[in-house]
Formats: sequence, structure tokens, C-alpha cells
Amino acid sequence: MRHGVIPGSRGAVRPMRFLGDPGLRAPCAEVTVFDAELARLIEDMYATMYAAHGVGLAANQIGVGLRVFVFDCPDDEDHRHLGHVVNPRLAAADGVSVHGPEGCLSLPGIEAGTPRYDRAVIEGVTMTGEPVRIEGTGFFARCLQHECDHLDGGLFLDRLSGLRRRRVLRAVRRAPWAAAAGAGA
Repeated sequence: MRHGVIPGSRGAVRPMRFLGDPGLRAPCAEVTVFDAELARLIEDMYATMYAAHGVGLAANQIGVGLRVFVFDCPDDEDHRHLGHVVNPRLAAADGVSVHGPEGCLSLPGIEAGTPRYDRAVIEGVTMTGEPVRIEGTGFFARCLQHECDHLDGGLFLDRLSGLRRRRVLRAVRRAPWAAAAGAGA
């Protein structure tokens, strides 16, 4: 049995940003202040991720242009990985490149087979500034790479080409959230 606070249980669900929001395409700034405001941001990010039924969330997806992401994601062996990373850097992405299903909370309801490496290593710090190194394989590696892309202003659809990309863009144009968000690639 766990003893402690469940991440996000004290957080506020913040509005999600959708494709078309310029903040999703702008590279995020490094975090330089490690204080209660950063801790609150991370708590709110967990709450928002869980409310949206996601496995990862980058700060710019809720309109905050800082290099922070949270995750609660299984790997291919169904082991749960729960945490956050501040100022993450993709230290390694290697192994087999796999086209697997990928979606995004900022493109709700849209999914496509997206190429990602089967192994990823992220280096960064915690909300208190302690160094952290996270290694993931399979689906968890996909999640780590996806969130790092967000912080650099990228989206999974940027990794698509040809028919897959055209299908995703067609689905975006038809999505109910697209018109309100001014969605466009």
C-alpha cells in the first residue's frame, strides 16, 4: 500500500492547448527557478494529464512555455513509470525504429503509426533540482521521445510523411476542436 500523496490529487485541471495554438510550436525555455510555483505547475500537469486520460503531458500543452513534462506510462511489459522531468534532454534514442500507434492530447481523437526508436534516455532534474536519468523501452520510450518533441515545439505529425501525414491532416480538418483552435500543420 502506498503512503503519500497521489500526484495530481491536489492540482487543478488546466485548459488544454490544441494544434493551431502557437505555444505548441515554440521551443520552451529552461526552468531557472525551483520553487513552490514550479511544484504547483507539476501538480497541475498531473491533474490535467489524468483528466484527459493521457500518459504524458508537456507544459506547453497547457500554455506554459517551460521545459517540464510529467508521465504515468507503461512500458511494453506493462511496468508503470511515474514521474516528471525538468529541463529534459534526450541523451539517447536508439535501437530498432518501430512504427507504432501514437496520439496526442493536443490532437484529441487522432492517432497514426509513427516511427520512434525502441529505447530512449532522458537526462534532466527534478522539481527540486536533483539530477535524474530516465531510461525507457517500447511504449515508454515512445512517450519520452514524444514529450521531448513537444518541448522543442514539435508534434508527432511532424514525424509522418506521405499517406500517413495526409490522413492525419485530413482528420485534423474534420475534428470538432480544430476550427476553434485554428488548427493547421
